[in-house]
Amino acid sequence: MNWIKENVVRDESGMGVVEIILIIVVLISLVLIFQEQIEALVATIFEKMVGNAGKVH
Repeated sequence: MNWIKENVVRDESGMGVVEIILIIVVLISLVLIFQEQIEALVATIFEKMVGNAGKVH
């Protein structure tokens, strides 16, 4: 029983890598799903920035 506690329960090597890979996969999936909406939002933001650029002194 002591061996299980020392080697199985406390062994967390690789957990960080798996979590990071899952987060990246989720983020890429969200970008692919909402790609059109993201592009429209960015285009709108840049249009407003360019349109209001002359008003900044």
